[in-house]
Amino acid sequence: MADNDHLYAPQSPYNTGLKGSCPRCGDGHLFKGFINVAPKCDACGLAFHFEDAGDGPAVFVILFAGTIVMGLTLWMEIAYEPPIWAHLVISLPMVLLVVLGMLRPLKGLLIALQYRNKAEQGRLET
Repeated sequence: MADNDHLYAPQSPYNTGLKGSCPRCGDGHLFKGFINVAPKCDACGLAFHFEDAGDGPAVFVILFAGTIVMGLTLWMEIAYEPPIWAHLVISLPMVLLVVLGMLRPLKGLLIALQYRNKAEQGRLET
């Protein structure tokens, strides 16, 4: 955390994270690309060196997207028994849309929650 965090009103990690904005000020951009984290906020200057989302966003996307897409695909198979090409035409684009639509907001949310909760790497006491 930076020394001047007290100058900013606390932001909701859910609002800032899902929008992809700075978890401290809520105005700057968290990402410099689709999922690449910017080095610092362009509004308040907060360095995003604390960011360590790791594989968390991908795991949540796999769980959520897999449940949604596979549930709809299974329903379509039971209700209509379409040929395999129909599954490919419908399910593959649906997977891409759901996965790509969820990845950035979930990564932003995890980073904002890390900032809010002052999450750090675990250390052993010596």
